[in-house]
Amino acid sequence: MGLLFLAFVVLPLADLWLLVRIGGVIGGLNALTFTVAMGFLGALLVQNQGRKVLGELREAQAEGRVPEEGVVGGLLVLVGGLLLITPGVITDVLGLLCLFPPTRRAIGRALGQSLARKIAEGQLRVQVQNVGAVWSSDRPPSPGYTPPGAGRTPHETRARNMPRPEDVIDTEGEEL
Repeated sequence: MGLLFLAFVVLPLADLWLLVRIGGVIGGLNALTFTVAMGFLGALLVQNQGRKVLGELREAQAEGRVPEEGVVGGLLVLVGGLLLITPGVITDVLGLLCLFPPTRRAIGRALGQSLARKIAEGQLRVQVQNVGAVWSSDRPPSPGYTPPGAGRTPHETRARNMPRPEDVIDTEGEEL
């Protein structure tokens, strides 16, 4: 509950306080203009970076490899955009950190290391089923669980799940 309290009560109050202080220095209309401009900037950056991350995910999937930024990068783009759209200076700074690729990668690495540590300590358990491609990990699988495609490379698993030319039925249609 402490983290939620910070995120939804303390952070907005601190953001509001800072925005009022900045408005006292630069003027209320200028502070409002700044807030609206950052919202538009956030929407544009999310659109741009979101397309880039989505393209990288698609490319990695087509090549049968694990994407560099992965899902974490996409989630950080989404979180960054939401933070930029949310009024406030602190949330704008945090949002920009999540959107720019170098800081997004650093945050993603830190999150990955934190999750790996929690998994290793047994505080977090992850179960993945029917994902189509299996990548080996350093940790042994759970007892009694054999993932689909175990022992094959991601490319072999993907190729096995793809239709063969003789499995495809080609049809032609006529519009009525």
